[in-house]
Amino acid sequence: MAKRVLVGMSGGVDSAACVLLLQKQGYDVSGVTLRLHHYKDRPGTCGSADDIEEAARVAAQMGISHRVLDLCDLFRREVMGHFVSEYCAGRTPNPCLDCNRELKFGAMLDWALDHGFDYVSTGHYARVEHDAGGRYLLKCATDAGKDQSYVLWRLNQEQLSRTLFPLGGLTKQEVREIAASQGLVTAHKSDSQDICFI
Repeated sequence: MAKRVLVGMSGGVDSAACVLLLQKQGYDVSGVTLRLHHYKDRPGTCGSADDIEEAARVAAQMGISHRVLDLCDLFRREVMGHFVSEYCAGRTPNPCLDCNRELKFGAMLDWALDHGFDYVSTGHYARVEHDAGGRYLLKCATDAGKDQSYVLWRLNQEQLSRTLFPLGGLTKQEVREIAASQGLVTAHKSDSQDICFI
């Protein structure tokens, strides 16, 4: 029986290509989008209503189930709240670190395991490998210009053991070509780069 993977779908090209690559590898793939805000009509705002609609459209195009996991309260507390307190203390926090650890590879992973999934996956450009002792190692992406391992360094062994990063060995151009070859509507969607709640 195929291993089940829950893919965090942002509505962008990377997570869509992630689904395609995992399907090609024989996994049973489902999609989930994390609701982080109740914003509407703010393109590029991660976790907004627009992204949810786009992700659902892409999931339907690829023939996979899609659900929404509402994490607005957790996001407000663990990501936004921590950012504000750190910024007010004169530090320069990176909210993506907290979001990845607490939400994507925290609450989303917990939900996935509770619902019979074997792994979670995202469109991050990073890799997970094993050392000789069987320890999981987070590695940078092959494309150093797209590497996102720096926002994932806080993941622990349990989280890494349950995570797949199929884009880690690809360039952004290759990812766009994979999506375009399947006619996905997100193939040429621009990257989101801002702090999603600013």
